[in-house]
Order: sequence, then C-alpha cells, then structure tokens
Amino acid sequence: MSALAQYQVMRGGRASGSDRAFDRGERAEGRAQLERLGISIHPQDGSGVAADCAALVVSTAVEEQVPDVAEARARGIAIVHRAALLAHFVAAQRTIAVAGTSGKSTVVAMIFEILRGAGRAPSVITGGDLVALQREGLWGNAWYGGSDLLVIEADESDGSLVRYAPAISVVLNLQRDHKEMADVAAMFATLRERTREGVVIGEAENLASLARGATVFGFGAGADVRGVDVELGPDGSRFVVAGGTFTLPVPGRHNVENALAAIAACARLGVPLAAMAPPLARFQGVGRRFQSLGVARGVEAVDDFAHNPAKIAAALATAQARAKGRVLAVYQPHGYGPTRFLRDDFVRTFADDLRRDDRLWMLEIFYVGGTATRDFSAADIVAEIAAKGAAAEFAPSREWLTARIAAEARPGDLVLVMGARDPSLTDLARGVLAALGRRDG
Repeated sequence: MSALAQYQVMRGGRASGSDRAFDRGERAEGRAQLERLGISIHPQDGSGVAADCAALVVSTAVEEQVPDVAEARARGIAIVHRAALLAHFVAAQRTIAVAGTSGKSTVVAMIFEILRGAGRAPSVITGGDLVALQREGLWGNAWYGGSDLLVIEADESDGSLVRYAPAISVVLNLQRDHKEMADVAAMFATLRERTREGVVIGEAENLASLARGATVFGFGAGADVRGVDVELGPDGSRFVVAGGTFTLPVPGRHNVENALAAIAACARLGVPLAAMAPPLARFQGVGRRFQSLGVARGVEAVDDFAHNPAKIAAALATAQARAKGRVLAVYQPHGYGPTRFLRDDFVRTFADDLRRDDRLWMLEIFYVGGTATRDFSAADIVAEIAAKGAAAEFAPSREWLTARIAAEARPGDLVLVMGARDPSLTDLARGVLAALGRRDG
C-alpha cells in the first residue's frame, strides 16, 4: 500500500492514507518518509475520506469495519482493491512481474538494480525495502524512474496476480505457502496466458507445464540461462553464465538462483550479459533478507523475513554455512490463519533442518487485530518440534528471550531472527546485540 502511494505521487499524482500503526505512534520514520513525499496521513477514523477523494484503495487485510471503508461507502466513493490499481500501472507500462512462492522481493530488487545500472531508468513497486533506495532516504519499496519499464512483485497470497497483464512474467518457484500448490499453479498459468512479450520460468519439475516457449533458468542442463562453476562463500558467491563471470555480495545458493532469474528477465529486455555483472556485484540487497545487523562478543545477529517453510529452510542453511558455531534461531509466526495452514510444515522444517547443537525459540503468533480465531498458541507448535528431538523453547516475552539468548550465546554463534509483517523484529535483533554487548565476561 505504501509503495502504491509513493509511486502515485512520484509520478505527479496525489495520495493520502491511514494506518492503525501510525495511530498508535509506531513507525514514525516511515510516516515521516511518506509525508516528505507529500502524502497526507490521517487518523484511521474516516476523517481522511473527504469530498476530494477520487477512490479509496484497500488491501485484502482491510476489513469492512474499518471507519475509512464505512465513510467511503456512505459518501458513494469508489472502493478499489490495491491489486486493481497495481494492474492499472502494470498495463500502462512495459512491466516485469515477478511471481513465485519465495524470492520475489529479492529478484525484483536484482532486476531493478541491473536495469538501473544499465541506464534503463526503471520504476519499481514491491513489498520489500530495497537497501539501495533506503540509502537515498526513501522507504525503499517504490521508485519512479521515468522510462516505460516497471518492475513489480506479483503476489499469490490473495490471488491478485491473475489481474496483471505484464510484458514479461517471471515465475520463480512453487511451494506450499498461503494456498495449496495446485491453486497457485493455476494462478501462474493465468499469469502466463496474460503475459504480452515473454515468460521466464524456474527449472523445478512442478513448473514444467509452464515452460514451453519460456526462458528457463537454473543449474541443470536443460536451463536456457544456466549457472555453472558455482562457488558459495559465507558472504557471497561466484558463478558463471554463458562464459561470463558474476559475483554476488549476498550469501546462499538460493540467491544465486535468484540472480539467474534476474539475468534471464533482463536478457529478455535486451540487456547484454556484460552490462549485468557490475550491478549484481554491487547489489545492495533487500531489508530483512538475511541482513546482518552486526557482531557483539563474537556473535553475529542476522534479521530475515523468512516466514514459510521453504524460506526458513533456506535461511537456516545460509546461516549454518556462515556461522563458525551454532545457529540460535528465533521465529515469530504471523497470522493465525497462515500459521494454522502451515503448522505441520513448520514442525517438519525445524525438526529436520536444525542441527543437533542449534537452538530455536518461537515467539507467540503475531496478531494485529481483526476477526481471526485464536484457538492455539506458538507454544503448541514448539512442543511438537521438541517432541521430534530439536532443541526448541517457547519464548513467553521478548525481554525473557533477549536475556536467554544473551546468556546462551557463545563466540562464533549466529543469532537468526525470522518472521514477517512485524517491523519491530529488527528492533528485537538489535536488542539482542545490545544485550550481548552488555554481558559480563
């Protein structure tokens, strides 16, 4: 939502909005960034929906009981889903839409930085915060570059990606997350049918039905854009595509795969391979995507957005390759519906992917309000993980957790804080670092 508002004003339009977090005094810097762009922030009490409001744009999370919605209905003001507005922008531009269960934000950022580095002046609308834009004083999830190229994140969680008709569509992978895989595969097929110029597809077997006529990326012999001679390090990687050598300053094999997707997409837009290597070598990453926050007493703290089993497995593997000691993992599930849907998958992932000496602490499920049925606790999930032999504990509070990790951590350990939707998880990770710095001995 914030990305759409920023993009609207960056291209010369007007936007205003409300957020219950702002009403609670949270995310003051984010509010200030929006206001600096000229976006008016109102209380979420309906007062911002005035006669000059052309339409009220809402996300799936906005319920009918929200006062802004009630006021718009009373005034006869059009209520538009965020996906419809994004679809309008997609249709008006030469858009690259990135879909998939995992890696969307990172691949969007890679494509954007490649195109920007190649002088193509792209725009971007995404769910992750690009560090490159944050370093320019922006929120990081939107930019208007002035050309006809727009890079977006196409979300399958609410089914909205079927509304888009992009020039280039990129489908990264298909895993169980918000919906059953068969349902998501059907959405990907619709996206492919609506694509105007070309399709880029991952090499996984469960995407094979979409691959005919597409550019396939991956590591196997059948990939059109193939990564070979892959060298993985604790801080990044090196690999070769079609004889050209690429270096990437973010760790993990999954990020090499993300880079291959970005390379394939940019190749469809006519960007030469030689022009892609320098921007990828300077890639600045996405906020909360395996983002190191520092080291205290020999213990590194990493902040990560991982929130589904596949992303958690990738984050754990990357942390285990990087840490000289143990991985001390923290996970906060988000939303009772999504957590209920993936409960068994979470149990399997943590039980299978934590090493014998690694540790897991799980916080209570993140709940921001609404009508969700809260009939179980993260403590119930922890009990199931522990029953399978993993070292897992329920964290009753952040204060307790911070003290527990500070007492437990040893030099060489890596603290991995994971979870989605809650920006204060970054503060938690920083708090752990501060507690480690204060520890005696």
